[in-house]
Amino acid sequence: MTQTGAPGDTPSGETPRGGRNRSRTASRVGAVQALFQIEQAGDNAEAVVSQFTRHRLATGKASSGYAEGLVPDADVRLFTAIVRGSVARQKEIDAMVVDVLPSSWPMERLDPVLRALLRAAGGELTAQDPAPSRVIINEYMDVAHGFFSGDEPRMLNGVLDAMSRRIAGGEAAPATPAADGEPSVP
Repeated sequence: MTQTGAPGDTPSGETPRGGRNRSRTASRVGAVQALFQIEQAGDNAEAVVSQFTRHRLATGKASSGYAEGLVPDADVRLFTAIVRGSVARQKEIDAMVVDVLPSSWPMERLDPVLRALLRAAGGELTAQDPAPSRVIINEYMDVAHGFFSGDEPRMLNGVLDAMSRRIAGGEAAPATPAADGEPSVP
């Protein structure tokens, strides 16, 4: 695996493209970082959401890129919805990933950042009112290219495409509403 940086670093050290897309992409980058932290440190999702909201999401702060683990211009509501939804539906998401992965690639063999990417994207794909799957897949492909320079983005694309087809075909369990009145992931 060719990882270009740890999730606490930056995807390529670059800031995502401008406007609303920049905010949404930054939210997704932050969600991947948060899900990585939850898995690696065994932290509670709510504690990580709180930590990121207070210290890492640089909303309204002067920031040039992803310096020092900050995620500039992130949409806090979207970030929170992705993290909470991904954690709430993690068993469902992981089961879908395992179903579409080749048997020679068990979930545990995947790079932890790739698992975080799959869980974040899976959280969006299984949300109550998701954005179009092609939008979600394209966004996470952009994020993946920031973290990896090898074949991982291509693998991510194939797994997410298969997952979205299963969800669209009704093979996945119905999405559950977001917790605590949070907005569903757009």
